[in-house]
Amino acid sequence: MKDIILTGDRPTGKLHLGHFVGSLRNRVKLQNEGNFDKMYIMIADCQALTDNFDNPMKIRENLREVALDYLAIGIDPEKVIIFVQSMIPELAEYTFYFMNLVSVARLMRNPTVKNEVKLKNMDESIPSGFLNYPISQAADITLFNTTLVPAGIDQEPMIEQTNEIVRKFNSLYGDTLNECRILLPDNTIARRLPGIDGNNKMSKSLGNCIYLADSEEEIRKKVMMMYTDPNHVRVEDPGNIEGNIVFTYLDVFANDDYFRKYLPEYKNLDELKNHYKRGGLGDVKIKKFLFNILNEELTPIRNKREELSKNMDYIDEVLINGTEKARIVAKENIIKFKKALGINYFDK
Repeated sequence: MKDIILTGDRPTGKLHLGHFVGSLRNRVKLQNEGNFDKMYIMIADCQALTDNFDNPMKIRENLREVALDYLAIGIDPEKVIIFVQSMIPELAEYTFYFMNLVSVARLMRNPTVKNEVKLKNMDESIPSGFLNYPISQAADITLFNTTLVPAGIDQEPMIEQTNEIVRKFNSLYGDTLNECRILLPDNTIARRLPGIDGNNKMSKSLGNCIYLADSEEEIRKKVMMMYTDPNHVRVEDPGNIEGNIVFTYLDVFANDDYFRKYLPEYKNLDELKNHYKRGGLGDVKIKKFLFNILNEELTPIRNKREELSKNMDYIDEVLINGTEKARIVAKENIIKFKKALGINYFDK
């Protein structure tokens, strides 16, 4: 049986390079290979509200921005179902039932939740909706019979918890729900791209992102701000590539073609690294090289995005049509779910 694929993003801002290398590129690859039964991409507005409930306009304003990013990178709504989470009420119903299968202590141990609580300084003021984020995500995955989730490495604990819920439900009510597996980027560094400030996570809330929609000048400015080796003061000084964000990005994006085009005095990244480590290579030069690469990667995305933004009615049409298709599947599966649970009280 071919995979059923589901993935998605919170509409708390435009999508950035971390999303691109962590999951978006894999989505386009999977879509174009076509080796799946169905593929869903969800705009997770309900989950975005768990820590933005005091500012729903932020979510409203960014819903279409995320959809624009999807289409700009090459997601094809003729091949993929793009839908809005809050417009599938069956997801809330699944979440409610799943809450009975997970303890509060287990939720608190979830590494992704713990990291986000720390990052957002929630401490004792964690909204219960945010704490239940892994349960909501399990509902998203299982409602559509998902078997494969393209995601970044920070989502591994979420997939693990989803499968725990699936096993618990199936042990109680029979073999009803699918377990799933995560699809990570082949490039291990791309699984968690750091921010331009050296923070180990690129995050909209930290303001350390390069966005897919950034202009050429914005990309240049952000690359030139990037954290490098603080001890590499003079060009002739030996430099350290470990923890040097410019080289981290080059590990993800640089290839031999880019060297031939923008830095022909080096054959490949290994030669560049060796020169930097022995001294005689300045940070500005490698930053200019990285800028050229990122600008080439993002220019076609930016141009397509600008063109698509001239017809926002089309964006709405994509979301409405995709949500209608997703709702049909959700209605069918909630019936099977309730039957397994034994709460289909008046079915003939």
